Amino acid sequence: VDYAVLECARSGLLRAGLAFKKCDVAIVTNVSADHLGLKGIHTVEQLAKVKGVIPETVMPGGYAILNADDDLVFEMYRNLQEGVHLVLFSMDENNPRIQRHMKRGGLSAIYENGYITILKGEWKIRVSKTINVPLTYGGKAPFMIQNVLPSVLASYVQGFSIEDIRVAIESFIPSPSQTPGRLNLFQFKNFKILLDYAHNAAGFRALQKFVENMEGSPKIGIVAGIGDRRKEDNINIGKVAAEMFDEVIIRQDKNLRGKTEQELIDMILVGIKEVDPNKKVTIIPSEKEAITYAIKQAPKGALIIVSSDVVPDALNLVMQFKEEEANELYDMGID
Repeated sequence: VDYAVLECARSGLLRAGLAFKKCDVAIVTNVSADHLGLKGIHTVEQLAKVKGVIPETVMPGGYAILNADDDLVFEMYRNLQEGVHLVLFSMDENNPRIQRHMKRGGLSAIYENGYITILKGEWKIRVSKTINVPLTYGGKAPFMIQNVLPSVLASYVQGFSIEDIRVAIESFIPSPSQTPGRLNLFQFKNFKILLDYAHNAAGFRALQKFVENMEGSPKIGIVAGIGDRRKEDNINIGKVAAEMFDEVIIRQDKNLRGKTEQELIDMILVGIKEVDPNKKVTIIPSEKEAITYAIKQAPKGALIIVSSDVVPDALNLVMQFKEEEANELYDMGID
């Protein structure tokens, strides 16, 4: 094993601690109001302290890669061990923190003029155009660009060449097999389906910017409330859904996590009605039945966005419909 890349979830940190004592590179992408009200964590600031444990474990000589656009993440630099290198990334090359870091000779990565760019002091090294990076969907998915930036930095500080990094990010294709549940797009004859694991208001906000850049009308969203979130968190999911979609289908997760089906449906409905009391809403608790309904009722030109719970099952169902359509078209003599 040359590298172990570990995701450190909030729940795991609080329940069992870290799975390691020290690391060479730590990345913190953001802190958002999710999972609050659990295990004594009631504010975003408290959650930031939990996530701040990750950069605090970087060994001297290692690298802490922090999001300069997120105040709480950026402030984690104050608790780094002596000898740890601070590395920043930002979607804005004019971010004052990036500017100061550059003048001090620091290392950072930015999104500028359509490029993924590494900054060494005041030198710019353009790694790749975002339209050439499949994960960004031609630059239409800003949150994916934001994810690529620290990934590029993590590779660079470990000694990979710019050429190797460029080839890697330009040849990694998002797909159900490579990135299941992460922006999986399916083109049917008369409509499109986008399947993603977005399951909180922050995730939906990020997805919203991508969906706004996509063609397709009407936009139909399949969403669900989550039982171990606060009431206001589920209401916020409903609000974002009402802003994103022309029609909303409310389903339920397999595991209700402590709340009843009706409680969760009601929370989502409250959020939707606050934004648009006349929004078209259909309630279909079963994820399989909700997806089947959306596909069979899809108007021509529609974009169906599925927020999935059990990703493998949802992917298999969508691919089953895709295969059936392909067979029907083949029988009709249409390639």
